[in-house]
Amino acid sequence: MTVNPPMWLRWLLAFALCIAAYGSRAAELTVAVASNFSAPMKVIALGFEKDTGHRITLAFGATGQFYAQIRSGAPFGVLLAADDETPRKLALEGLGPKESQFTYARGRLVLWSKTPSLIQPNAEILRSGRFNKIAIANPRLAPYGAAAMEVIDNLGLNAQMRPKIVQGANITQAFQFVASGNADIGFVALSQVIENGAIKEGSGWVIPSAMHKPIRQDALLLNPGIKNPAAHELLSYLRSEKAKRVMRLFGYEHQD
Repeated sequence: MTVNPPMWLRWLLAFALCIAAYGSRAAELTVAVASNFSAPMKVIALGFEKDTGHRITLAFGATGQFYAQIRSGAPFGVLLAADDETPRKLALEGLGPKESQFTYARGRLVLWSKTPSLIQPNAEILRSGRFNKIAIANPRLAPYGAAAMEVIDNLGLNAQMRPKIVQGANITQAFQFVASGNADIGFVALSQVIENGAIKEGSGWVIPSAMHKPIRQDALLLNPGIKNPAAHELLSYLRSEKAKRVMRLFGYEHQD
């Protein structure tokens, strides 16, 4: 037998659902974002807020620095790392559920200069040594820096390059060294110099993926975000076609 609840109870239930839905839409979230992913994430965040009603605050920095901050209790709800090892370590240390980790993007490395035609699409400029300084991100803190050193090692140019290397704390600082002219060339993230599928200024060589380990960028739900609906919805949103389309525009490959 079906019993229909009284009208007042149905209105009360509907009101409660509206309040719950509003509460979900109004959730706030702080996200730790690897600095190389800052440009696409700013675009993704705008779409996410528009589509969901959530409000997110983005903090950009080096993945290694975020690791230390999270271990010290920083209230990030989600980490978008520049590697896959840092989220794995945090999960093993009990700072986020390991089942939430996934690869949201695969990064690309580019050797770049502001000077047009200086860099040909090969390693000739590195072998020639016709430059004063080369910028890389700190390889101990930034996966893009580690990938850059791997390329240099694979080319057999370690001894030749080391006196000319200037290190940035992260990939953003490495890019700034080249953009400001403090370094002639530098290994930066493709996302920092690409626009509509082409290098927007200067010259560059997109490093073949076979020359370094894949730069798998993984996301992890962190403990402060476990009960936050915005955190769960953001992780789902990063898998959406809308987010993938933005990533492709900035030179990232995405994980299907």
